[in-house]
Amino acid sequence: MEIGKRIKNLRLSKNLTQEELGERTDLTKGYISQLERDLSSPSIETLFAILEVLGSTPKDFFDEEEHNQKVIYGELEHTFFEDEEKGYRIKWLVPESNEKEMEP
Repeated sequence: MEIGKRIKNLRLSKNLTQEELGERTDLTKGYISQLERDLSSPSIETLFAILEVLGSTPKDFFDEEEHNQKVIYGELEHTFFEDEEKGYRIKWLVPESNEKEMEP
């Protein structure tokens, strides 16, 4: 995850300079620059302060990444169920999905 790039995009969407963001978060312009270039990692407290100034929540900040992830299971991870008596074979595309109970 490129936290710095996401911080920069949020900052630019709010039309703030690095200096303005730094003033509002008590951070230096240089430190903001390092964060945006992923040369430094913010503490949780610092990240939350930046997100508050930028009008975002931690949930929203990290949720976008989750939606863009693609999960791919390889052929070796697939499981099978065969019923020779009835003459069929089921291939589970998601490992262990047949072990999960679903509720209506």
